[in-house]
Amino acid sequence: MVDRRTIIVRGRFAQSTERLAAARRGEQGVGVLTIEQMAARLAGGFSRLVDDETLKTILRTVLPQTGLGELDPIKDLPGMVAAAAATLRKAWHAGVPLSPCGEIHQRLVALRSLETAVVGTLPNGCMRPGDLAELASTRLRHASAVLGPVTIVGIADLPPCWRELVRAVAAHVPVTWVAGPCRAPDWVTSAPIHIERSAAANPVVSAFSSATPRHEALEALRWARQLMASGRARPEEIAIVACRTSDYDDVILALRSEANLDIRFVHGVPVASVREGQTAAALADVLVRGLSQDGVRRLAALCRGGPGLLGALPQGWTRILPRAAPLAGAQAWQRLFAAVKPEEAPDVAEQLPILREAISLLARGTEAAAEAGERLLGGLPLHIWRRALIEGSSASIDLTIANLRLDDEGEQCAGVVWAPAAAIASSPRPFVRLLGLSSRGWPQAIMEDRLLPDHVVPLHILDPAPRPVADRGDFDAILATSTSEVALSRPRRGPDGRLLGESPLIQTYRDREMYLGRNRIPQHAVGQVDRLTARPDEFRAIEQSKSAASCWTAWAESEVTKHDGRIRPNHPIILAILERTHSATSLEKLLRDPAGFVWTYGLGMRTVDSSAEPIVLDASAYGMLLHQVLEHAVEDMEASDGFAGAAPETIRHAVAAAVAKVEAAWQSDLPVPPDVVWQRTLDDVAETAFAALTHPESVYDGQRSWVEVPFGGQVPKSASRAMPWDGDTVVTIPTANFRIAGYIDRLDLAGDRSCARVRDYKSRKAPEETISLDGGRELQRCLYGYAARALLGTGVSIDASLLFPRDGVCHTLENADGVLDALGGHLAAARESLRLGRAFAGPDAEEKWNDLLFALPANALRMYGPRKRARIREELAAAADIWDVV
Repeated sequence: MVDRRTIIVRGRFAQSTERLAAARRGEQGVGVLTIEQMAARLAGGFSRLVDDETLKTILRTVLPQTGLGELDPIKDLPGMVAAAAATLRKAWHAGVPLSPCGEIHQRLVALRSLETAVVGTLPNGCMRPGDLAELASTRLRHASAVLGPVTIVGIADLPPCWRELVRAVAAHVPVTWVAGPCRAPDWVTSAPIHIERSAAANPVVSAFSSATPRHEALEALRWARQLMASGRARPEEIAIVACRTSDYDDVILALRSEANLDIRFVHGVPVASVREGQTAAALADVLVRGLSQDGVRRLAALCRGGPGLLGALPQGWTRILPRAAPLAGAQAWQRLFAAVKPEEAPDVAEQLPILREAISLLARGTEAAAEAGERLLGGLPLHIWRRALIEGSSASIDLTIANLRLDDEGEQCAGVVWAPAAAIASSPRPFVRLLGLSSRGWPQAIMEDRLLPDHVVPLHILDPAPRPVADRGDFDAILATSTSEVALSRPRRGPDGRLLGESPLIQTYRDREMYLGRNRIPQHAVGQVDRLTARPDEFRAIEQSKSAASCWTAWAESEVTKHDGRIRPNHPIILAILERTHSATSLEKLLRDPAGFVWTYGLGMRTVDSSAEPIVLDASAYGMLLHQVLEHAVEDMEASDGFAGAAPETIRHAVAAAVAKVEAAWQSDLPVPPDVVWQRTLDDVAETAFAALTHPESVYDGQRSWVEVPFGGQVPKSASRAMPWDGDTVVTIPTANFRIAGYIDRLDLAGDRSCARVRDYKSRKAPEETISLDGGRELQRCLYGYAARALLGTGVSIDASLLFPRDGVCHTLENADGVLDALGGHLAAARESLRLGRAFAGPDAEEKWNDLLFALPANALRMYGPRKRARIREELAAAADIWDVV
């Protein structure tokens, strides 16, 4: 027959440690329990202590229905459930009676009403601590058979609600309190409990100061690596602890991955660190902040393959989403779904009903949080979602999820642990490093209860072991039980850079403190990055380092090198992008910024289009909006009585109709500013478009007008009207051997095709002087005029001009033949220069609006550009001459 005995510990980590120790000793019949589990086992049946999840679920149900007097105004606030659960649990553990007797504060009356409602709703067998202890006390005759001898290990003290039960158990079975080197509580010494004492350990104590909490965590992992590498300690003998682990969790997670160290989180990992938690967080983000394309994309990607509504979406379904559209409302999504053509995306069309249903559900926001979780999530993400709804309000569910934790997978007893100080105080390890020993971090400040402040129930009664006392006790226990080494660590500054004082707990060890510089070279590095940083000679030997050092040196010199864009002649990528069909935009980049031309068209470097709603439209978006309004207005007038000779009132009506049409399309497909700014922008666009279409100009006999006229193989934007030429005809600039294509803003053509007018609209302010090529910035007028002449025939008189409707200024291209010949020469020079490998940064690279500025050295506008400018111009030679052309 196996003798039964019971070990009482605090927390799951201590349970795992004691069970492992019992297994290694070959013991049988040993039960390792917490005090709550011991009481439940002794009480028998299905008795159990009310857990946090059950308590908060009940509170969420009974709070709206229970009158709380002076607490009524706050009982619907998001944090009320958590506050009420914490207060009730404190009162229950402290044995504070909430029942009215004599004169009683109204706050206690309110909490008594709440407690009554909670107790009346508890499931069968679920009890308060006092009730469970009372029931267990009635079954003490079974203590010998159920528990056997009881040993209490690693516990500084027990809450008052359990003390009488332990005294009663001690009258029936032997109870041993293993105090070790720590002081036993007074109630234990007066009870029939055997106290087992031992001498305090004498570890080597060292102290360190680090720059910041992040640096502190890095040094802790270096310390753990050093202990293991030197053979002084095994992983299961090492612990890293702190009072507030949340200050370090993210850093430890990142360093654990980088270092490839098996570090276990005793208190659990943040849910956002695993995919399932990120899925729940993505749903919370959409419900709290509203619909957006980025939010729905992220949620659908994380839910794909799961059991929810979005789980069956096909791979690549996002191709139906216009990337720049914010899709910030249910109407925008429904318009998008209505425009999907089944023949173009049959797999997506089959899922449109599900997508419509999901979007409608998400559009309801946090009021539909419970339903959204049940229908969109499954498995662990759904479990996390339900926990979050229990822990806090649906209105703040994103914050609640950020604070939730999941059990860290793996056996915690077999590796290095990252734990709260209380866990290691209860289950000591030989080598311990204590983090966060600053004046604000250890011990932590005392805090009153949120619902039972000190003037209602004195703090020493409601919480016999307040936070500062517990922190000091944990510190002393760790020093007294760690047998080999204790390292004390504090940050000199906080994450925000604020100077921090040292904790009063390390005053004794101030003379031992070692100053650790942030950039010091450690004896044992954490991972590869740390190792290469610590060994500069080794880092210099790798190719990446050599290239980086060479690049840094080259940038600081005035000469141009391969790091500035010099490449070998006739490079295949260069030859390929030179042979592509070009637009005015690409040729302008070739002339004004050869490096940007290669990055954009050779390497595919582009900034990501943001779908965030802007405050105002930038210049590019405003110009696009204006061009679309002009396009629709002219097309509508041409479809009725014609644009040529139209009365101002007719033009105004056409512009208004075009604005309404474009507004609907933009709101569906593109990000727009807030309503007030958006309406003001539309009014301004309408006035600018009206000025552009009423600008004084001659009317050709039998004139017909086209807008967005394609050439060079571009697809017509309007299939309902015949174009003035064959749009598939190849247009080439012979002197430069470039093929060009694009859309002409507006083309007016006489009835006999003897003369034509090419208009290019500019929404910006007109230049003060007449321009031709403007240093290579204005190519549209020249290229569009050249395309019109090539497609209409040499006998046609071409009037190519730039129209600035804001200022009512029209710049006609004078000496068109000469300008076109000059442009051809400049393009030929640029082509030859790039073919020879001179892909240097031009003047446009130094502009603040350059979207590829990130690829240049830091502060390139003030340092790199001026340093290289003269030498780049010498290298480009004839290719740079266009920069001086007016």
